[in-house]
Amino acid sequence: MADKFDVIVIGAGPGGYVAAIRAAQLGLKTACVEKWVNKEGKTVHGGTCLNVGCIPSKALLESSHKFVEARDHFAEVGIEVGDISTNVSKMLEFKQSVIAKNTGGISMLFKANGVTALEGSGKLLAGKKVEVTGHDGASETYEADNVIIASGSVPVNIPPAPLTDDIIVDSTGALEFTEAPKRLGVIGAGVIGLELGSVWSRLGSEVTVLEALDSFLPMVDAQVAKEAQKLLGKQGLDIKLGAKVTGSNISNGEVEVSYTDSEGEKTQTFDKLIVAVGRKPYTEKLLADDAGIALGERGFITVDDQCRTNVDGVYAIGDVVRGPMLAHKASEEGVMVADIIAGHSKAQMNYDAIPSVIYTAPEVAFVGKTEQQLKEEGVEYKTGSFPFSANGRALANNAPEGIAKVIADANTDRILGVHILSQHAGELIAQAVTAMEFGASAEDIGLICFAHPTTSEAIHEAALAVDGHAIHMANRKKR
Repeated sequence: MADKFDVIVIGAGPGGYVAAIRAAQLGLKTACVEKWVNKEGKTVHGGTCLNVGCIPSKALLESSHKFVEARDHFAEVGIEVGDISTNVSKMLEFKQSVIAKNTGGISMLFKANGVTALEGSGKLLAGKKVEVTGHDGASETYEADNVIIASGSVPVNIPPAPLTDDIIVDSTGALEFTEAPKRLGVIGAGVIGLELGSVWSRLGSEVTVLEALDSFLPMVDAQVAKEAQKLLGKQGLDIKLGAKVTGSNISNGEVEVSYTDSEGEKTQTFDKLIVAVGRKPYTEKLLADDAGIALGERGFITVDDQCRTNVDGVYAIGDVVRGPMLAHKASEEGVMVADIIAGHSKAQMNYDAIPSVIYTAPEVAFVGKTEQQLKEEGVEYKTGSFPFSANGRALANNAPEGIAKVIADANTDRILGVHILSQHAGELIAQAVTAMEFGASAEDIGLICFAHPTTSEAIHEAALAVDGHAIHMANRKKR
């Protein structure tokens, strides 16, 4: 038996590495197991998010957005740039440099906080023992008082479109295209599909998005989703709703996709096809048969509100458990669990105030309930919205698209949800999360003095509009 630890974390993604650092900061002898290896054969930390997910996709999203800004919009504000072009190879180099800085930073943080990095695949055995199999095939078993499972998730593959020969790819493969495909198909109009479709659309691809559902972004407030769909359509994304993919056939370096919609059976041919239909919890070879961990629906590890599994001293966090598959949710769960292990038994997190962001342009960001959810629940509510086209800073930024929307309880005025479609909506939503965390009312937001000119004033106006008191919008009520 090798060393014994107070805490062993399996997985060094946003949930795992944060949990490990927090546990070490609290004085616990901590190890973190990671199997991810980069192209150079070196173990790297950060999981999907930093290596092939959140971070690299944002690098390409930002690069492609800057290109479109320069090509299509600089002249509108008096900047003449002439003909410009893209260099996808340079964009990929920039993406890799961003990945390296982030993953290298985690390794430094491990050393600074005294976290022992264990390289290889982790497997939970009975009795809170963890077997780590190195890249050379040799294994060693470690014992812990507490184990945190943070193994994350992997893309869902579908039988009608199996990943094949760099033509049909998942989200990871879509970040490695060396040039913009002329015709690009995307299966799935969710967060990942829209973000990746946006990248390659800006870089010149003709993008068609096939979505099996009849509604667009059903988890987003319907008013905001409708506006987002319209704007993305104007940008060139051909979003086909109710389009269920039934098969695919690769021939001569291209793929013919079969799908059905309300009009019947159809086919469309693409040079590349991205499968982005969601993710599933990663538990492959993770749990020994006698580990005793209960799995629930769709393979998620069953946990309580404080991420305890049914085995005493074993916790699970992030994408491998219930709730939204979001990096920041995983990180906060990691902090909560580390605090609990250290003796802070009342540590908790507010699952009603977890923000979500879709990094299209403009961005979609939201927290709390949507109108459709409140209607289904029979909750009385009131809303206020404000267009960014009436916001001074948004106009000065030449980014007038979108709206801010606040939903409040009809009786108590407490904020139930905030939904934003705008430039930098992902930054603006933090104000709403803070307000909801402290139980603020729409009136509370309306009474706050916002800096001028800022795009955040749209949230202020939307909160005022809940009771018809928006200043910069017509048809407001009198006090």
